[in-house]
Amino acid sequence: MISYDKDFYGWVQDQADALRAGRLSDLDIEHLIDEVEAMGRSERRALESRLVVLLVHLLKWKYQPARRGRSWQLTCKGQRINFEEILDDNPSLKSQLDALLSRAYDKAVIDAATETGLDEETFPPSCPWSWSQIRDTAFYPD
Repeated sequence: MISYDKDFYGWVQDQADALRAGRLSDLDIEHLIDEVEAMGRSERRALESRLVVLLVHLLKWKYQPARRGRSWQLTCKGQRINFEEILDDNPSLKSQLDALLSRAYDKAVIDAATETGLDEETFPPSCPWSWSQIRDTAFYPD
């Protein structure tokens, strides 16, 4: 059996072969559990990342109207598509959306302040938009 600690890729292939062959006694259960849980966290982080980028651009749209442009619109459009795609592939994440929005918005405020040069206090302390607005491809805050 290939060592998880010394050759991760080889270990993954070895585990997949054992699963395909039904050699359940050859499985490294402890590490498999860790990796399966990590896959779930990765999907959640990917969803949050898409949301952060989208919220940053919505904040910039709202608070820097003179700089609005097609690039920001296309970024919002792309992030909305990516967000929905991840959510469609992982519907159980829907139950975590409110907590996800809170964390993502906090990160978005920091990123928006960094990118715009505006003070963090310029932005509302909590997300000013509903889920329906955030996910609406036609929504841009005025």
